Amino acid sequence: MNIGVDLTVNDATAKFTLGQIMSKPDGGVMKTYKYVQYNAATAAVAGVAGEVAYYANVATGNATATIVTSDLSDSDLVGAGVLQASLTDDYYGWVQVSGPATLSIALDGSPADGAALTPTGASDGTLDVVVTTVALMNCCAYSIDTSAKIILCDFAH
Repeated sequence: MNIGVDLTVNDATAKFTLGQIMSKPDGGVMKTYKYVQYNAATAAVAGVAGEVAYYANVATGNATATIVTSDLSDSDLVGAGVLQASLTDDYYGWVQVSGPATLSIALDGSPADGAALTPTGASDGTLDVVVTTVALMNCCAYSIDTSAKIILCDFAH
């Protein structure tokens, strides 16, 4: 456990090992985080705290699942986590990969509470409802309270 780690950093150089996982209690609930590098990708999508990031595709240079982007078009449609800070292009920081999180952006599709969520079909920085008739959708979170933008993170890490 790294209780003293500042999750809101925007590091110009890596301060931890990329891909490092750590857990930290928050409000009586244990949450898990991953240290990543942010890439704004071809659409220059800003890394905004409270928005969802996705694993960047290999063409972006990500063969290690440690580079994330909020540009859905330059991702592999696999959710990476919720950004804990607004990250600058090519800077380093933390994404939340498990536990409850409140997004700063609404979920697409107005999912019912309890709905499974996926990057597939979503807008940049958010998630959409898993459609059971579509093959290979990555389920990475669940809507806890759609109107309050609260999700339960279950991102692959």
